[in-house]
Amino acid sequence: MPGPWHYYQVQYPAPGAPDLADKVAALMPDTETVARTDRGLDHGAYVPLTVMYPDADIPVLQMSLPTLEPDRLLEIGRRLAPLRDEGVLIVGSGFTTHGLPFLRDWSPGAAAPGWSREFDAWAAETLARGAVDELADFRDRAPGMPYAHPTIEHFAPMFLTLGASGDPSRAPEQPIDGFWMGLAKRSFQVA
Repeated sequence: MPGPWHYYQVQYPAPGAPDLADKVAALMPDTETVARTDRGLDHGAYVPLTVMYPDADIPVLQMSLPTLEPDRLLEIGRRLAPLRDEGVLIVGSGFTTHGLPFLRDWSPGAAAPGWSREFDAWAAETLARGAVDELADFRDRAPGMPYAHPTIEHFAPMFLTLGASGDPSRAPEQPIDGFWMGLAKRSFQVA
């Protein structure tokens, strides 16, 4: 079984959003396979929601990413953009850095390794310039790689979120920064 067992014991009993699932499916191109499950929410969904909506009183639809390729995720995000006009909050969660195999100090206040600080600074500056093409080429351009993201599933959701914004090249607000266990927790908000 992947991951520690205690993650599978967490409960976040938010109501589902089957009507929204129908809308999402209708917005996808014929080339995208849409499958539905009732497996429950992954920690990538429930962790930020427990902070944002602790009473679990809003309908939630979690989407799995069909790819980790930035350009394809940007396009899927563009297709989802009309949902924002209906009041749908689109959240792409992950971590700005996620080099767990390279951490030496697992305490919450651990000093950030150089690769984590460098990648975070690059991401902050690149987001501030709205340089989506550079962000999409992070594997080759960003300092700290591949340590910052030995696998990229924690960084890829940002591309769907940027695609769903009104203008992906517009500099987003970055209301949260800093580190947790040495990992960058930078967050951004787009309109």
